[in-house]
Amino acid sequence: MDNPTHSPAGKRALVFGAGGGIGGALVAQLSAQGFEVVALARQPAPAAGVVAQYAVDIEDEASIAAAAQAVAAGGPITRVFVATGLLHSSGLKPERSNAELNAANLMRLFAVNAVGPTLVAKHVLPLLPKSERSVFGVLSARVGSIGDNRMGGWHGYRASKAALNMLIRTLSIELRRTRPEAILVGLHPGTVDTGLSRPFQARVPDLFTPTQSANHLLAVIDGLTPADSGGVFAWDGRRIPE
Repeated sequence: MDNPTHSPAGKRALVFGAGGGIGGALVAQLSAQGFEVVALARQPAPAAGVVAQYAVDIEDEASIAAAAQAVAAGGPITRVFVATGLLHSSGLKPERSNAELNAANLMRLFAVNAVGPTLVAKHVLPLLPKSERSVFGVLSARVGSIGDNRMGGWHGYRASKAALNMLIRTLSIELRRTRPEAILVGLHPGTVDTGLSRPFQARVPDLFTPTQSANHLLAVIDGLTPADSGGVFAWDGRRIPE
């Protein structure tokens, strides 16, 4: 592990899932904006603009806690992104009907998409400054909106993202009491050309590159205020219904 450096300007950022397409692009764009970036991933790899790297498994709370403890020595964090997520893997694919529901797959989706980011929040929210603006953004999805669900299907992914959205709202209420300038939100990046979406890109009219997605998300958070904390926002800045 590298030792984190202290940023006197307070421009420090954490990116969980830095080894993925969107996470890697966020690392690059945040670095270009002058942030000292700490990259966290299951298998960290050298990247420009990264001041420290830590091995973190989103399904392993001990690894999250250890990384949070290590970066705390560098001072407050003003940007945090949790760019992790699971839609499909070997033996796991989005359900087309309830006949395809599988208990083990459902548990795995909830573990990665809802529980993991919440445990990151548990250990990292205390590192945000108490009286300065900061943003904690978690990759969510439009399909996690209960009010926007008109097609059905993808039961486990939808439900795990809906659970994530509720946890974001609940965490934001508590956060407001101790860090009134902090903003905790879910972010829908649109369909991005990454491994997560690749099997489902055939009929997507607007497919973003990871760099485009990162720029969209950073622009969105720049326009948010503490009053927006607890919400979920799409790549174009529009609030997604609950």
